[in-house]
Amino acid sequence: MARPRSDLERAGAALDEYGILLLSDAKLPSVASIVAGEPVRGSWWGHPKGHAIFNTSEALEERADVTVAKLVSGKVTYIHQRLWPALVAVGQSRGPWQLGGLGPPARRILDEVERSGAARTDALAVALKMTGKEVGKAALDLEKRLLVHAAEVHTQSGAHAKALETWMRWLKRAKLTSRALSASEGMRAIERAVAKVNGEFGGNAVLRWQSRVKFRP
Repeated sequence: MARPRSDLERAGAALDEYGILLLSDAKLPSVASIVAGEPVRGSWWGHPKGHAIFNTSEALEERADVTVAKLVSGKVTYIHQRLWPALVAVGQSRGPWQLGGLGPPARRILDEVERSGAARTDALAVALKMTGKEVGKAALDLEKRLLVHAAEVHTQSGAHAKALETWMRWLKRAKLTSRALSASEGMRAIERAVAKVNGEFGGNAVLRWQSRVKFRP
């Protein structure tokens, strides 16, 4: 008899198949629904399997062929390596959907990240004389606009911060050698992946450049 697959194996298989996997969504494939065995509406932390969801999500993020971005409907999305060239192309496009309406705090942070290549939100708050709340809100806006690559880090005090870096710096660190794509090619590749899961699971997920509704920063 075949061994039952673990939560991580099942989540990884879904990511391998679709190229994208959300952390939580009521309709689309997600880590939360895979671990819980049912759609999880609202905060998954309150679910009886909340700790298992967290542990699986952390382990999935550790895979060498996975990165995370606020890509699909502005939600935490795990992205398979085969879509990384598309993600980088879109992130570097600097389209109107990325820069339009970008507030001064976010612009200051973006300028600093582009100047240095990478910066942490806790250090940015000190360097730019901004409150932690201001930096956090602006960094989240940059992340949802795909203007930076962002990753959670733990500070020495035990708090959480975000490590922000340019897509070019991340690209070099990820050692991605695939052919570079144009912004339009990258958008179409990601749109196809989202359309596939929307069609198969009856979802209504959107990408920021497709939506006229502004995602909340």
